[in-house]
Amino acid sequence: MENADTEDEVGANVGYLVWRLSTRWRATLDRALAPYGLTQAQYSVLAPLYGLTRDGTRPSQRRLADLTGLDAVYISKLVRALERLGLLTRTASTADPRAVELSLTDSGVETAERTIELVYNLRDRLTAPLGGNNSGRTAELAAMLRELLDAPEGVE
Repeated sequence: MENADTEDEVGANVGYLVWRLSTRWRATLDRALAPYGLTQAQYSVLAPLYGLTRDGTRPSQRRLADLTGLDAVYISKLVRALERLGLLTRTASTADPRAVELSLTDSGVETAERTIELVYNLRDRLTAPLGGNNSGRTAELAAMLRELLDAPEGVE
């Protein structure tokens, strides 16, 4: 009977389920993005940067970190990797010499456009059990996950 209790406990553990789903999605995205020389983590910087720069804006690494919710040091590491791949350039800000501004290269724009479509379609398949990208159930799940992400750590 103890085994059944343990299985029920593991199956109801939200943190464990979120971790498993995250790991599965990351691995799926890594496989899909590999032909483009990207990882899911690098894509998580490239795609938002594409959105920010379409109007000619050159956002800072800090702005990108704030938008994605990723640690600034991690963003810096990912940006350097994307720069080595020739997908973006980094330049010192004219307004603040301590800040680094980012822009996509032509290759970066092309890669972003191709991979954004790829990931959108993949995400639609991954959320198919909920009705796909545009379903109410997927929107509800996204809202719940944002609520958890926005909650301060250690809320009592």
